[in-house]
Amino acid sequence: MKTSNQKIAIVTGGASGIGFAIAEKFVCNNIYTIIVGRNRQNLEEAKNKLGALCEIIAFDLTNLAAIPALIQQLEKQYGHIDILVNNAGINMKKDFEEVTDADFQQVLLTNVNAVFAISREVIKCMLARKSGCIINISSMASRYGIPKVIAYTASKSAIEGMTKAMAVELSPKGIRINCIAPGFIATDMSAKALNGDEERMQKVLSRTPAGELGAPSDIADAALFLASDSARYITGVILPVDGGNSIGF
Repeated sequence: MKTSNQKIAIVTGGASGIGFAIAEKFVCNNIYTIIVGRNRQNLEEAKNKLGALCEIIAFDLTNLAAIPALIQQLEKQYGHIDILVNNAGINMKKDFEEVTDADFQQVLLTNVNAVFAISREVIKCMLARKSGCIINISSMASRYGIPKVIAYTASKSAIEGMTKAMAVELSPKGIRINCIAPGFIATDMSAKALNGDEERMQKVLSRTPAGELGAPSDIADAALFLASDSARYITGVILPVDGGNSIGF
């Protein structure tokens, strides 16, 4: 049940992994959190864990034409949107020469086009109040080259560029835009990329000074900070949360 002075957050891909951890952190800090995802069963299971401060919306963000109506509905229902976390994303591990145009476009549709479209609509709500915060989630894939994930790498590099451009344009209007670049975090998505590939896993750990994979809660802690008033003077930042992976040798 939302109270009148509560912050409202939207977390895309909030039913599992990093998205769920962020939603859980928000709820524990009295932020009313709307999690968006494609799988209703997963969403309902997440809500059962998150409780009364969580609402779920089953929605396919690749349906770009329907995003404006979704956000208008939420603004009408709640009166304002204070925080958007663009976490939803897909990956594809495939040899470069085997990636089809359709493969590439599908990853960009989810990871870039949908992020742009939902951000644009949420920004319209935030502009009226001259306040708000958007947190994009990129990846270590944008920091350096990783083989077999060309579309994912392109998409996350785009997210970091968009973060900077959005921050420069929107921060004078009271809206902060930041980005978290997770390193290798123990999630189902990373498991698909690393499990059964001993060489890849060893490479990850050998160049991560912290010596271990991160936890989804590590990203959630960073998101809560960036969404808080404690980060009021931080905008346009790409924050690696990676155990030192991006500077590891």
